[in-house]
Amino acid sequence: MDALNQTRVTEFVFLGLTDNWVLQILFFMAFSVMYVLTLLGNILVMSIIVFTPRLHTPMYFFLSNLSFVDICHSSVTVPKMLEGLLLERKTISFDNCIAQLFFLHLFACAEIFLLTIMAYDRYVAICAPLHYPNVMNMRVCVQLVFALWLGGTVHSLVQTFLTIRLPYCGPNMIDSYFCDVPPVIKLACTDTYLTGMLIVSNSGTISLACFLALVTSYTAILVSLRKQSAEGRRKALSTCSAHFMVVTLFFGPCIFIYTRPDTSFSIDKVVSVFYTVVTPVLNPLIYTLRNGEVKSAMKHLRQRQQNKESKSSD
Repeated sequence: MDALNQTRVTEFVFLGLTDNWVLQILFFMAFSVMYVLTLLGNILVMSIIVFTPRLHTPMYFFLSNLSFVDICHSSVTVPKMLEGLLLERKTISFDNCIAQLFFLHLFACAEIFLLTIMAYDRYVAICAPLHYPNVMNMRVCVQLVFALWLGGTVHSLVQTFLTIRLPYCGPNMIDSYFCDVPPVIKLACTDTYLTGMLIVSNSGTISLACFLALVTSYTAILVSLRKQSAEGRRKALSTCSAHFMVVTLFFGPCIFIYTRPDTSFSIDKVVSVFYTVVTPVLNPLIYTLRNGEVKSAMKHLRQRQQNKESKSSD
């Protein structure tokens, strides 16, 4: 053990997205804009929900939590990626790499559980509307959010333990722009097949099981819509289609990456960009542009702010 500690890798070097300087500058500008939009868009969604009393319902409570998770999830990887795009040598210390890995899985798993809970919320609201106030009261919603953070923490601790228990004494080049379990354990000085299988049984199973639960919920919703009025069907489909778009954008990359032990493809980095950079900026756009209540609340808040400004000027 002492020998391993003496030869342990102290830092990792990212290969990044590309070594073409022109592309790095273009990526830096594009991803900087997207990160700022992620922060502003999700903060806007949270502010609208907090300052609009009629949006203090379970659905929007979960939506505000989703915006918070998106900010955190994106902030784990994007700032370091932007820094790397401006540096010739992209490094991260061993401890910071493990910390990044931990928080990446914490927020990603929390988002997976949250999207599953949101699907269940819509299922109860549409398929059992009379029982909805009792089944999804605010006390239950808070308990569900607490449970998803607890589940995300346990999952992330498991992933982190599986990673740090391995010896790292040789190569330190990570073929990515952030620390994640699959690319990091490839650098271990031992056989990682069993660890890879444990990762699949953890991350892959969670992603796949939650996605199947989501598909089941939406199938039940679509079947129940046959009994709804035309207006009820339109409203339900509008809400559910927006949610299903978010689910597909997030779950697709996660399932693609975490259900393949000991295998990697050149497209993995592109897929990773999609769920760490692109999805967080699209979520607020999807929910605001396709949600009449949010757009109405946004318009009302803007008018109220304009009225305050006109009164103060008078």
